[in-house]
Order: sequence, then structure tokens, then C-alpha cells
Amino acid sequence: MEVLVIHQFDTVIVGSGGAGLYAALEASKKSKTAVLSKLYPVRSHTGAAQGGISAALGNVEEDKAEWHAFDTVKGGDYLVDQQAAKILTEEAIQAVYDLENRGLPFNRTLEEKIDQRRFGGHTRNFGEGPVKRACYAADRTGHMILQTLYQQCIKNDVSFFDEYQVLDLILEKDVCKGVVVVELATGEMHIFAAKAVLFATGGFGRMFKITSNAYANTGDGPAVCARKGIPIQDMEFFQFHPTGIMGLGILISEAVRGEGGILRNNSGERFMERYSPTLLDLAPRDIVARSIMTEVLDGKGIRGDGKIDDYVYLDATHLGKEVLMKKLPDITDFCKTYLGIDPADKPIPVLPTAHYAMGGIPTDVHGRVLKDKNNTVVEGLYAAGECACVSVHGANRLGTNSLLDLVVFGRRAGQHIAEYVKSATLSEPDASAADAAKAWIGRMTDGREGPHGGHITDEMQTTMMEKVGIYRNEQKMEQAVQEVQELRKRYLNVRVQDSAKSFNTDLLEMIELGNLLDLSLITATAALKRQESRGAHSREDYSERDDDGWLVHSLAYLEGDSVRLDYKPVDTSIWEPKPRTY
Repeated sequence: MEVLVIHQFDTVIVGSGGAGLYAALEASKKSKTAVLSKLYPVRSHTGAAQGGISAALGNVEEDKAEWHAFDTVKGGDYLVDQQAAKILTEEAIQAVYDLENRGLPFNRTLEEKIDQRRFGGHTRNFGEGPVKRACYAADRTGHMILQTLYQQCIKNDVSFFDEYQVLDLILEKDVCKGVVVVELATGEMHIFAAKAVLFATGGFGRMFKITSNAYANTGDGPAVCARKGIPIQDMEFFQFHPTGIMGLGILISEAVRGEGGILRNNSGERFMERYSPTLLDLAPRDIVARSIMTEVLDGKGIRGDGKIDDYVYLDATHLGKEVLMKKLPDITDFCKTYLGIDPADKPIPVLPTAHYAMGGIPTDVHGRVLKDKNNTVVEGLYAAGECACVSVHGANRLGTNSLLDLVVFGRRAGQHIAEYVKSATLSEPDASAADAAKAWIGRMTDGREGPHGGHITDEMQTTMMEKVGIYRNEQKMEQAVQEVQELRKRYLNVRVQDSAKSFNTDLLEMIELGNLLDLSLITATAALKRQESRGAHSREDYSERDDDGWLVHSLAYLEGDSVRLDYKPVDTSIWEPKPRTY
């Protein structure tokens, strides 16, 4: 495979979700900007975000950005960098109004203000009780954000290269010079030379068997960075959303509980009264997910067999058809389509589903990628959104803070890039910069006999789900590390069965599998090494949080067949870590 085209841009954004589009919108004001995406932009996974975007507007109840910041820090089990959380919540207010001014159709109060509803972990006055903070557009808020930002990018003459898959990053003496990609329509390889590159490739929930993530969420950005020696931060923390459709993982938005939905076990009990007496069903997601699994394993699931695939009910029948159709129309349709039930008539069977990566490519508050515990900047390289780790989510992200993260830090990164490229130089990389990518693709398409990767995918997802899931212990995670290492060795013999050049989805899936295997190894190793329970990382053999030993961010370096771990301090400059009660 030869490199046929070398493109030149000031700014290249890899990923067309909310973070990538907002960064492109800002960068394109002052620089020639391209967005590369393996999807058509409005199919990006931001569109699946349902419930809302948080901001302390105070339109329905009194609220303050300081309360929002505290909830973010406490919700993240104090692994959140607190100055970053302060920026997130203070800039949230203007970010939401900016989206409104750009045309986003938020739901309205009777006074025609942006309406707000409750979401898990969001409180008034530092934890006194729940507060209405989530701004929403029915239950399709993320979709509306995508549409709004995409239209604005078109208006700004951003160049879009749809259906291009990133393969490699071009670094010269710790300065980013561009990326290597394959065009899915032709199978041709391209180099995009740039003064600045931003990764906004989203999450990697597809490493797990049951997930709310789209098939495209395969961690392409973090995996590419990891193979270039850049550490990946806090990978042991992966959020399981409490309410996925049982057996499918398709998300039932937290907005259902925000509107008054109740979780019930097989006796009809509202069991969250025992686990979180103050916030009940709107406790942070890690707490609710563990509570559901505890009920299930205690034989209080609907089947009552104590097996991990049992489920509980999310009861929204008391909300009525009018509320469900006005505020939760997509969820209502999901239930009718996938379950054959109307949530106004029958409760919804739910079980936790792998949902969100708190960890990712380490960045500062301007989106600049950091390469070590000393926060050394990789010049010209940026990341934003779920693939990045600022860190504003710590050990557990609060609901609606994901869309906020995209908007606030996507915008900040784009603004910084716009200034950076003014003085940066654009140099055309040599075609040899694509050699590693060519060798990778060449090996899988050399025509030799070899296994297909489908079985490896299934085994990886099962291993990660069963051994690095909601509850973890040393024995299972050691097995997971060994099993993923073995799968990575088997992957070296994988061969693509389809020889077509155009839209070879077989090749694309094998590229994605390689990325997921690398991130699975990093995740399992980081989780094994962290000997405490914190947020979404819940260990049966180390059940307590250990601030003395583990109030640190992990930095995982992928080195061949193993992972080297380093650590750096957490910013606790505003609030002292305290026990987390709700």
C-alpha cells in the first residue's frame, strides 16, 4: 500500500463528535482546518447522549457553579483535578447559552427559559439535596448538539474528510507533525500534515461484552498515542451506567430517574432507600450500578436466581404517557422497539452496561497532551472529549458532565490551537512516516492463511466484562491481563478475509480490534495495580478508599507486551477529600 496523497492543513481534528466539532469551530476562525472521521459527522456517538448538559443556570431552582464543582469533585471520589472542575462548571453557563444562541432547541419553562431537571449526584448547597441542573432537549440532547455544531462548522468552511480511519501519529522530537490515515472508500493511505492535531475519537466501551457504546467506539486516538509512547491516564476507571436495557446494553437515560422513575427489586421495593437515603435513585452512577448488582447477586433480581445476568425494574409507569412522550420520546420508542413494552404501562427491565471512560489521553485545561508526570507538553498535539483525561471526571463521572466536558474543553482546545498555529511551522513529512502503518495493514492483507479476528474480539469482550467489570479482585484481573496478552499474540497472526479495496469493513474491524486489545491490556493492568476501591473501581479484596496510598492519577505506558505504570498527584487545592456519603 503506497501513500498516494499528502494533504496540508494548519489544524487537523480527528473525530467529529461534540468535542471535535467545537474545536474545529473555534480553530477554523483563524486557521485552515480539516476534520477527519471514520463516520459521517452526525453519526458520531455524541448523538447517543440523551439526558442533558449540566450548568448552574438556576432557571428552575437556586444553583451555583461552586456547588456544581463540588458535586463534580465528590462524585469523582476526589480523584478530580479541582481547578479543572472549577473551570468546567464556571464556563458551563456561558457554554450552554452559546449553544442556545447557535440554534440548539432546548426545552423551555413556562417563562421561556431553558428548562432543567435533576440528574444523579447533582445537589444544592454542597450535598443537602438534589437540584435541577440538567439542561435538555427532550431525551436527544447530544443529537441536537451534534446537529448544531456541524451546521456551524459548514458555515465556517471547515473541510470534512468523512470515512477516513486514523492509523498513526507523526511525531518528530516530541513535536506533532500530522497523522496517517486510510480512506475507507478506496483503501488508499493518506498523510495529513498539520501544525496542530487534536484527537477527539471518543470512548472505547467496545472492549466490554455488554455496552451502550456504538460499534465505532474503539479508542482509536488513545491507542495510537499509546503506541507512540504517550501515557494513558486513569484507565482503571470505567463507568458502568446503571440502566442499560437488559441483555442489550442500549441505554435507558438517567433522565427517566430525573423525571421520577424508581428502581425496584423483585418484591417491588424501592431498594435505593437502603443505599442512598438522601439522593435515592439519583445517587452517582457508580453507587447505583453497584446497588443494582448487589440486589441481583443477593437473589433480589426479578428472576431471583442470584446470577449476574439477572435484572431489576426501572418503574416509570406513574409518570404517565403525556410526560413520557413530551420529555422522553426516544426512550419510549426504544422500549417499544427492543422490548415490546410501553413504559407508561409496564416497568423497564434494566442492568448495568459499560458506558464511559473516565481515563484517556492526559491533557491540561487547554487540551494540550502531556507526556509524563511532570506535565511536559507534546507540542502541537491536543485531545478533548471522552478520549482525553483533563481530569474532571476522576473515578466516576456525573451524568450530564460528559456533554459539558465536550463543549467546554473542545472549545478551549480549539481556541488554544487557533493561537498556537499562528507561530507554528508546517513541514511536509516524508512518506516514510507512514511505514509503520503500511507494515500493519500489509501484514493483515498479505494473502497468507491466518485466523479471522472475530473470535479474538468475542474472547476479549467476555474477559473484560467478567474479570474487569463492576466488581473486581486480584485473581480475576491477573487472569484478565494474561488472557489479553495471549490474545494480542494471536492477533499477530490475524488475516483479513476480504480482499476488496473499497469499504473493506473486515480490515476496519481488524484495525479497531488492535486498538481495543492495546487498551484492554492497559485497563486490566492499571486496575490490577490499584489496590483500593474508589468510584467505579470497586475491589472485593481492597474494599476501602485509600487516600494515603492511592490519591494519585495513574499513567500507563504501553511497552511491547507489557504496561509500565507511573503516578502523579491529584489537585486537591479547593476541597479536602472526605468520605463520600449520599
